[in-house]
This record gives sequence, C-alpha cells and structure tokens, in this order.
Amino acid sequence: MSVRKAKHGWILTIIFTVISLLYIYPIVLVFINSFKKKAYISKDPFSLPTDNMFVGLDNYIRGIEQTDLIQAFGWSVFITVFSVAAIILFCSMCAWYISRVNTKVTKAIYILCLFAMVVPFQMEMYTLSKISNMLHMGNPWGIIVIYLGFGAGLSVFMFTGFMKSIPLEIEEAAMIDGCTPIQTYFRVVMPIAKPTCVTVAILQAMWIWNDYLLPSLVLDQRKYKTVPMAVQYLKGGYGSVDMGAMMGTLVLAIVPIIIFYLFCQKYIIEGVVAGAVKG
Repeated sequence: MSVRKAKHGWILTIIFTVISLLYIYPIVLVFINSFKKKAYISKDPFSLPTDNMFVGLDNYIRGIEQTDLIQAFGWSVFITVFSVAAIILFCSMCAWYISRVNTKVTKAIYILCLFAMVVPFQMEMYTLSKISNMLHMGNPWGIIVIYLGFGAGLSVFMFTGFMKSIPLEIEEAAMIDGCTPIQTYFRVVMPIAKPTCVTVAILQAMWIWNDYLLPSLVLDQRKYKTVPMAVQYLKGGYGSVDMGAMMGTLVLAIVPIIIFYLFCQKYIIEGVVAGAVKG
C-alpha cells in the first residue's frame, strides 16, 4: 500500500510540475523577447536572443519613454496600496460585526456580499461608468471607493469565516480589562486575523494592479493612467505595435506584483484554511 501511495505521489508531482511550467513559460517567453529586436520577436519568438537579435535595455528605455511609465507606475502604486488598505480595514470591520451580531440585518448584509461575488462585472459596466461620471469619480480617490465596493464580496466572505473561528472569550477578556470595541478590534482581533489580512491583500493587489477595464472606464485618461492602460499606448495606427517596447513594458509591469507575491505567498494557504474553519 505504501509503495502504491508513493507511486501516486510521484505521478501527482510530475503532473503538477508540468502544469506549473506551462503557467510560467509565457512569463519567461515575454522576458526573453524583451531583449530582442522588434523584427525577431514576431519572426522567431521562441528562441533565445543571439548576437544579431540582442538589443540590451533599449526596449525597456523605449517603452518607458513612449508610455510615460514612471507616472503610470506611481498612480498604479497609489491606487493599489490605498484600495487594498481600504478593503482590509472596512471589510474586516464589517465581517467582525456580522460574525458577532446575529440579526436579520447582518444576515442580509452577508447575503448581499455573497451575491456581489456572483454578479458579472459586465452587467454593471455601463451603469457604473455613467454614475461615476455623474459623481465626478474619474480620479484616483474615486476609483479607490469603487474598488472597495467590488472587492468587498470576497473579502467579507473570507474575513467572516475567520472571525467566527476566533474564541469570543478573548474579546470578552479584553473588554473586562477596559478596552472599548474599537480598541478590542485593533489590539486583539486584527493581530489574530493577520494571515487572512495578508491573503486578502495579495488577492486584491494582484487584481487591482493588473486591472485594465475598470480604470479605462472610470479614470480621466487625459490626467491619470495606470500601468495596464499605459501599455495600450504602444499600439499605433492600423493595429501596428512596437513589440520590443511592449515586451519590455510588460516585464516592468509584472515584476512588482511577482515580488510582492513571493514575499507574502506563505500566508495564502494559512489564511484560506483559517477562513474555512467556520462559514
């Protein structure tokens, strides 16, 4: 039986390794092509850059200059950081309230958050763009509020599952020691919920950083551009694309979120499992 289990373990390891390589290969391909001349990217995309193909950092420099990537990078960082911070703060507070106050109102709020996870964005797209224009939300602060709304469903769901697993006696002991509900939340609940906070932060940061559709619908593109929006400016007339600059810009757009994920990945499984203890 043990030999059989070991055999199955090796088979699963091989299968998952192949799947992982298939996911990683497109990123590696983009990185390799970012050092090639434009003509060779379309002509020979799967080969390593040779002497006659290699252009060094020219694609990166050209991509930064043509897209004003530095400014777009700054706006992306600003929107991502403040959106994720708002989602963690307000959604964790909401989840704590839902898990501790058992009323019809809290149940309705929880059901609405679950419903928000099911509704496709395309159903809300037209109405959202109209309302955001009416309310003059075509700026970074406005889109942060919108991201908070769209990120609340999954975040409240994950936080609620975790909050229900926290023993109520811990909070009661803090209140006996003189803590107010707000102090109890920040001094007791939030430190315990750190794994779920990090998990939510990773999931939401990856979505917000890579999102193109929502910023393009809401933001005033004459003043504000995120990194995914800036990449689109490399497209010329009649569908022509500077593939060299495109590859270099894509690498610069991918690297920050990969670094963030690698630093925080150990918390993902811990946070998901912790949130699944009680639902």
